[in-house]
Amino acid sequence: MGSRDGKRVEAAGLVLVRQRPGSGEGVCFITLEDETGIANLVVWPDIFEKYRSVILSASMLAAKGRIQREGDVVHLVTLELTDLSPLLRQVGERGGASDQAARSLDQLNFRSRNFH
Repeated sequence: MGSRDGKRVEAAGLVLVRQRPGSGEGVCFITLEDETGIANLVVWPDIFEKYRSVILSASMLAAKGRIQREGDVVHLVTLELTDLSPLLRQVGERGGASDQAARSLDQLNFRSRNFH
């Protein structure tokens, strides 16, 4: 994120990590990733409670907030979150060669191998 400190921005990506450390005083840290890199979100307790179900269940999120920059460390202090998981699920439903390959694999019978 090359934006200046305090600037309002939006970011979206796959949820890589959710952390709510005991020493964090209720702050939740979320790491998102997209094709350009990662975004580190800071979610204060009041925002966490407002978006609890979204935070705990989403596999893809959009976040609105403001940049917090301290030296080389950049965070997005989150003000609003949106669950984009339904869009992620649609990726596998799109037509094309990959769909045809997936259907072909579904028709194959594989014997199970159990290792004890």
